[in-house]
Amino acid sequence: MAASLTGAALVACGADTVEGPPAPRADRIRLTSPAFAPGAAIPARFTCDGEDIAPPLRWNGAPPETGSFALLVEDPDAPDGTFAHWTLFAIAPSNSGLRQGEVPAGAREGENSFGDSGYGGPCPPEGDQPHRYVFTLYAVTSTPELDAGASPEEVRAAIAEHVIARGQLTGRFAR
Repeated sequence: MAASLTGAALVACGADTVEGPPAPRADRIRLTSPAFAPGAAIPARFTCDGEDIAPPLRWNGAPPETGSFALLVEDPDAPDGTFAHWTLFAIAPSNSGLRQGEVPAGAREGENSFGDSGYGGPCPPEGDQPHRYVFTLYAVTSTPELDAGASPEEVRAAIAEHVIARGQLTGRFAR
């Protein structure tokens, strides 16, 4: 359901693609999770079939001029187009990860495609092939002037001209 910014597609490893601000040319961030390996299945506890809490994340390689981070978690395989599962922004530049279910102090959660604020875990239709869930962390030079509950489109627009690095991690899930 996420609208695209004209001509701005992010390409991750392989065929994983989600829409968003243009990819920066340098300073790629390494984004990982102790809960699942890149391309592997996301454990059920982080999905609608489990506790529906955000998995832990870790990152490194952010440029020193990072003013804040923004995180979008999206399913590009959703039947009606890219589905936003989590939008988290205004993450302090001193952070290098998130604990399981954590929203860091001062960070704001935006709206997801379920129509709620906060994390909504993977929940593909039963019987579908495994969907890809693309976690994209953006390093931006400033903190978006947005309130909690901002839409994914508003977050993308607010950071588009300020992205200096990004990292992606893709997990898969089927029901």
